[in-house]
Amino acid sequence: MLPTGSQFEIEVSESGHSARAVVTELASSLRVLEFDGVPVIDSYREDSASPMASGIVLVPWPNRVAEGRWNLHGKTQQLDITEPELGNAIHGLLRYSPYRLISRTASSLLLRAEVFAQHGYPFNLVNDVTYTLDTSALRVTHNVRNESAERAPIAIGAHPYLRVGNTKIDDLSLSLRVGTEYLTNDKKIPVNSVPLTSERRKALADVRVAELNLDTAFGELERDLDGNAVHRLSAPDGSWTELWQDENFKFVQLFTTDQYPSSSQSAGQVGRAIAIEPMTAVANAFNSGEGLRWLGPGESWECSWGIRYGRG
Repeated sequence: MLPTGSQFEIEVSESGHSARAVVTELASSLRVLEFDGVPVIDSYREDSASPMASGIVLVPWPNRVAEGRWNLHGKTQQLDITEPELGNAIHGLLRYSPYRLISRTASSLLLRAEVFAQHGYPFNLVNDVTYTLDTSALRVTHNVRNESAERAPIAIGAHPYLRVGNTKIDDLSLSLRVGTEYLTNDKKIPVNSVPLTSERRKALADVRVAELNLDTAFGELERDLDGNAVHRLSAPDGSWTELWQDENFKFVQLFTTDQYPSSSQSAGQVGRAIAIEPMTAVANAFNSGEGLRWLGPGESWECSWGIRYGRG
């Protein structure tokens, strides 16, 4: 058995172009995404566990809950501490859960996992994720349904690490058009949000990844005519990878690391990577309420994000 379970693959081709995606049974992790053989996410080895939450779905919260504690109707809820070094609960309740394949077509996969009522989160959810692929883009659609007898707090996120082919990460440029930055304490919990100066906005709209050292959330995302926020990584040859997120995803987390064990690295080696994480709520939303969605009994919530590739 592989560390991430079954590998669900889809591959499409049309007009001389092709695309391939691999999604894992464990955590519905997007492990591989290629267009015309060009990788646009930092993958990881099939015989490896998902490193640094690579590609996984984050439900019912992204990022962190401070000390794993929050209040429900005047009663303190205590989640398991899954980030012991900082004392937080991190990345939701499905990080180590299997997803079932519900249906597939030549170009799509529908996977499902349930969240069951437990200490710290006394609610039942059905979480569906649909991956739809064409020769230049992948669309990811989340549908979460509350199967509880009362309203349930929910936030959704994803954790892909992006790249543009084999170009070194530090040679890429990032375009991020945002208006607010979240400042955090030493536990990486937001303590304040600040509007960006015009200089900071301009810098983030075109910045070398080599200059970034971030684990930071941003809000007030600039949106296109379709209501989508778009973040682009560009290579020197003119090719690019974009992550877009619909209006439900009101925030984005940028995370850079020099410890990512990419499938392009030799065994035991690590390198630079950048995660661009769409989120419907910021870290600690169970306490702050910022971006948190409450679903009534039987109510569903659907939202989407995706990745596009442009050839230089």
